[in-house]
Amino acid sequence: MEEAGAGEAELNLSRLTLSPETLESELEARGEERRGAREALLRLLLPHSRLASLPRALGSGFPHLQLLDVSGNALTALGPELLALSGLRTLLAKNNRLGGPGALPKGLARSPLCRSLQVLNLSGNCFQEVPASLLQLRALQTLSLGGNQLQSIPAEIENLRRSHLQGCLFPSFTGSRTLLLPVYLIHPAVAFTLLIRIPCSEVCLTHGIIRLECLYLGGNFIKEIPPELANLPSLSYLVLCDNKIQSVPPQLSQLHSLRSLSLHNNLLTYLPREILNLVHLEELSLRGNPLVVRFVRDLTYDPPTLLELAARTIKIRNISYTPYDLPGNLLRYLSLASNCPNPKCGGVYFDCCVRQIKFVDFCGKYRLPLMHYLCSPECSSPCSSASHSSTSQSESDSEDEASVAAHRMQKVLLG
Repeated sequence: MEEAGAGEAELNLSRLTLSPETLESELEARGEERRGAREALLRLLLPHSRLASLPRALGSGFPHLQLLDVSGNALTALGPELLALSGLRTLLAKNNRLGGPGALPKGLARSPLCRSLQVLNLSGNCFQEVPASLLQLRALQTLSLGGNQLQSIPAEIENLRRSHLQGCLFPSFTGSRTLLLPVYLIHPAVAFTLLIRIPCSEVCLTHGIIRLECLYLGGNFIKEIPPELANLPSLSYLVLCDNKIQSVPPQLSQLHSLRSLSLHNNLLTYLPREILNLVHLEELSLRGNPLVVRFVRDLTYDPPTLLELAARTIKIRNISYTPYDLPGNLLRYLSLASNCPNPKCGGVYFDCCVRQIKFVDFCGKYRLPLMHYLCSPECSSPCSSASHSSTSQSESDSEDEASVAAHRMQKVLLG
């Protein structure tokens, strides 16, 4: 037994050559000892203990447990014993054999764990998809599913956000287990305020409602990043390295709290220019992507259709029309016009455009290849003259990975 501090205790049974029966007996005995003790057992460490299933003693002897580590075992399922740990905040179950049907206990989303669990590490298992029950864990701050077999990120990942509530602790509730929170509801027709009670376990007094802050999905087979991922406003650390991602959705620019973005060892050839809006970003890892060593030069251009040529003429020459002049499908098409980003051009495009890679300084820290869309091959990119020399030099440098100048990627983590 290792004492962890005043009123806290830790039981470390890792790497012991105990049989399952001996381990059960040991845990039952420790649980009995703690029932009448002043100190509650808060941390139980069982990594590398040759476990094939969770010990049954977890279901009754450790009601105050806050951290459980069962990493590095042979677990194929986390049994119902887990649901009895109503105060558990951290669950470490990496490097097991979890991932098949029944890997997580039934009723997880309806159990007290839904309101208490803040850190969950299931990396190094066999999950092929993110279990739906994990997306209902309302208190989750850190989720790690790296080194699995995930094929995609579900759009329901946005369920891990929590609505922002501004709360106040009234004197009459001081020391109680609930808070009284004013919720401001806005409807197109009316705005009003409700007072609700919410368990203290769901509230962080310094940051409001607990939200997901760290998401680790590296080392999988993910090909796309869903736009819904941008609906996690408190996300600070996003790890998507060692996947098969080919593009980054521009919606990620809405992650205003993001400080670290790991995208190394993917298939990225460019980044959306909206990524420049991530003003708090401190770390951007891009090594091992095509955009770091060889940039796209020759991009195909399909000539515009007669429909698009006619629509461009109407827009460029400001030919007036009314909803009574054209069929509905043409009116909708004309409404889809996009302005050419070159301020000297004034052109528009619809379905046909020229894609161009352009190097842009990111907050003076490093240069990124961003995608620009132009109306025609004859249209030059804005600011092309100002960046011509640096762009030419960058293209020359990218001919050979060994000759890429390190100072041009100062803050990009290439090593």
